[in-house]
Amino acid sequence: MANSKEEPEKPQKQQETSENKEPQNAGSEQDAPSSSTIEAKDAKKTDVAPPSDGMMRIKVYSPYQTYFDDEASSISAVNGTGPFDILVGHHKFLTLLLPCEMNIVTANGEEKIKISRGIMYVKEDRVTVFLDV
Repeated sequence: MANSKEEPEKPQKQQETSENKEPQNAGSEQDAPSSSTIEAKDAKKTDVAPPSDGMMRIKVYSPYQTYFDDEASSISAVNGTGPFDILVGHHKFLTLLLPCEMNIVTANGEEKIKISRGIMYVKEDRVTVFLDV
């Protein structure tokens, strides 16, 4: 009784011949992006010069106006948990901004921008602030 049931046949992959078996890396050349595609993506990332050491690129804009687009060492604003600062090397960060006066510290001094609401996105020493959304 122990062997009364037969096990169903399993597919036999090991017995395939080289004539009917495709190489494992077949299509990989087609699936891999071409070097021109990679170059195009890299070029898109570097449209704006990378920030200087100790600086980050900050862009603050609304649908109709750009308020700030330059390098800075920090930006301060207010979200639902209170005031906060973004410094060079900050991790990825996304937040809704509350009405406040944003403070941007540049090499030439400070810029203050009064906002009513906005969204801030931080990634790789680049800070983007969308206002009036």
